[in-house]
Amino acid sequence: MADMRPGRSFFVSGKTDAVGKIHDGGVTLKLFLDTANIQEIRDGTRLGVVSGVTTNPSLASAEGIGNAESYKTTVREISDIVDGPISVEVISLDAKGMIAEGRDIASWIPNPWVKIPSTSDGFEAISVLSSEGIQVNQTLCFSVNQALLGAQAGSTAVSPFIGRLDDIGLQGIDLIKDIVSIFKEYDVKTKVLAASIRHTLHCTLSAQAGAHIATIPYKVLTQMVEHPLTTTGVARFKADWEKIGNS
Repeated sequence: MADMRPGRSFFVSGKTDAVGKIHDGGVTLKLFLDTANIQEIRDGTRLGVVSGVTTNPSLASAEGIGNAESYKTTVREISDIVDGPISVEVISLDAKGMIAEGRDIASWIPNPWVKIPSTSDGFEAISVLSSEGIQVNQTLCFSVNQALLGAQAGSTAVSPFIGRLDDIGLQGIDLIKDIVSIFKEYDVKTKVLAASIRHTLHCTLSAQAGAHIATIPYKVLTQMVEHPLTTTGVARFKADWEKIGNS
């Protein structure tokens, strides 16, 4: 029987909605796309597995989005494609600027999660914005303490960057495990959103660790689909069918 304790993530069959609920009673890992590329979002959404999108200034820059107005236009286009949360990051570094940007971003689309960094000014901004009912994705989280502070401040989701921790010789997935364990122990409602996903194993490990969400590049999504035995199996079934004169 599936473990139904708060915070536990497991795979079950059923149809999901935008917040990852399974309509027959369970909860599953949600997949967000980490991109600002409209075509990737359209292609990923057609698979029926994308529950949201995360963006940031670097991803926007990679798509040639060079100013706030074009960024807003892109975010609105993304929102028209995806029903779930769209994470949009602030640029300001001070609390006052983050709060002003967060309020503005929240007015762009019906489904925003404002991305705020895990800094002192960031936690202040998270506290103010969340008190106003604005959904916040606490980004650039690299420690359990930062996750705890964000949850206390009112973050909707906290995003530990596991790939970047791997880059400096640590096991990024251990941070996911630790945060999930503590949040479950105290029934914390903040979602754990595994970010900086570099490959399919990161996604698998995040699910095993109990993350509520994994935000992944489009390339990783396509790699999740592929398996050589599936490819050869399909080819064999087709060849066997055609042997008896079918086409």
